[in-house]
Amino acid sequence: MAAGHQRTDGDRAATTMGTPKEELRRGFGLSTATYAVIASMVGTGILVSPGYMMASLNNYPVIFGLWILGGLLALCGALCVAELAAALPQAGGEYVYLREAYGSMPAFLSGWTSFFLGFSAPLAVVSYIAALYLLRPFGLVGQQTDRLVQLTAAAIIVTVTVPNLLGHRQSAWTQNLTTILKLGLFVVLAAMAFLFGEGRLAHIIEGGTIREVKLGTAATQLFYVMFAYTGWNAASYLAGEVKNPARVLPRSLLLGTGLVIVLYLVLNLVFAYAVPLADVGFANAEQVPQLAVENMFGVRVSNVFSVAVGLAFLATVSAFIITGPRIYYAMARDGLFPSVVGHISSRGQVPVYAMLAQSACAIFILFVTDFQDLYKYAAVGLSLFALLFISAVYMLRWRRPGMERPFRVPGYPVVPAIFMAVTIFVAVFAFMQWRKPSLYSLSSILAGIPVYYVWSLVRRRAEA
Repeated sequence: MAAGHQRTDGDRAATTMGTPKEELRRGFGLSTATYAVIASMVGTGILVSPGYMMASLNNYPVIFGLWILGGLLALCGALCVAELAAALPQAGGEYVYLREAYGSMPAFLSGWTSFFLGFSAPLAVVSYIAALYLLRPFGLVGQQTDRLVQLTAAAIIVTVTVPNLLGHRQSAWTQNLTTILKLGLFVVLAAMAFLFGEGRLAHIIEGGTIREVKLGTAATQLFYVMFAYTGWNAASYLAGEVKNPARVLPRSLLLGTGLVIVLYLVLNLVFAYAVPLADVGFANAEQVPQLAVENMFGVRVSNVFSVAVGLAFLATVSAFIITGPRIYYAMARDGLFPSVVGHISSRGQVPVYAMLAQSACAIFILFVTDFQDLYKYAAVGLSLFALLFISAVYMLRWRRPGMERPFRVPGYPVVPAIFMAVTIFVAVFAFMQWRKPSLYSLSSILAGIPVYYVWSLVRRRAEA
């Protein structure tokens, strides 16, 4: 066993987290940790994926089956991360798990990937979608107004970043209130749809037969579903700031994931109730949620819904701004990121420079990339690293059998194996169907390898 793995968690925290004044404060409770999971998961996926699935599969039973399967996979992932987070309650999420299981280089690649693919890119995407929903009712969405959408999205990122820079209390209030707004909006939509909306449950039996659905098409659409469920590990990024992490982290991960699974199935039922499959094509796939509201309640209510969705997605923006920077903070403490990123504000006790760096990167991405390619690019890269950090459950059980584990994965070793097997299966089809975005995603990850060795060389020379 390597010497690094013989140190206690307390010793590692002391060496990587700095002096007590520089440590993150444990100020988040169960509600904020759970809201972070919900807000991270309920993002652009549930707005974009249903329409593309309708256009590609033309079969509602298959669509519902894929959402159920994706939910079960998300639950498997959450169970695995619950074990890792409770055993290693430090800021940084999968970066910490890979560092402990495989060493600094895979951990660095995880953080490198998280900075670009895991948080900055999705932050740009969700801000862009929020801007679209805010501006569409006013006729300000189109090819001639794309720059206005980008500027609005950038303004959203800045507006939500500022209160999170001020401290735990402001972060908690921002996250809790925006998540309650988002949940309330979708719960009200579901209730009003079946009480007062115009629609037909018979739509569910419309479309082609299951035999007509190609395996490759179903696999790539499952990839969209899995991306929509991404975020089931969000509370683990706050592990260094959660009160009583051994109890709170597993509960928040499982509670948040379970609630989102139920919400997604209900929302897909609403879309099926309101929108016939024949009305959906690739040209209007991204507009299915608004089309559903328009069919049920009319254009005026649809416009109000659009603005409400734009505001509700501030919760997802806030969740990315809160969670991602904790990874870069942990990397900086290990000397794998510029040291300034590991600075904690003396007043708010939050990693301000890490937050600013991520928000700046997201704003840059907004103005240089295309939405659809970015969506696929991020999805492929995140799935590859999900495979790696879920495998850390096996590696740590083997390398550190004596580690205290307040929570253990039920059904081990089958549960992690199911998650990894299905993820490999759909990733293969994703590379076949989306060759260019997949190769770009893989190349982005591999580019981190020379960066790691150059950074390590520069750091050693600076310390000499």
